[in-house]
Amino acid sequence: MRIYKLNRDYSIACEAKSTRNGFKHEATLLHNGIEVGFAKCCYLNRTWEAFCYQSVMRKVVDGSELSKNLLTRFKKRIDTQNFVK
Repeated sequence: MRIYKLNRDYSIACEAKSTRNGFKHEATLLHNGIEVGFAKCCYLNRTWEAFCYQSVMRKVVDGSELSKNLLTRFKKRIDTQNFVK
């Protein structure tokens, strides 16, 4: 499991799992440690992402009920791989 911090309050916990036909990535959006969103992406062979979990992270942020400002900031962070350390 890998955790990516989007800001002080929000983070995304990502995990890769095997499936019968390939593998999947799962992402859980956390607000102060409480789950507020979940998404998964299934793959048969491989992904063409800039970094591991990029697609599923984008999917969980898009499906969440964040303000327009936070949504724009988080999408930009994911696309530029600019996470809080």
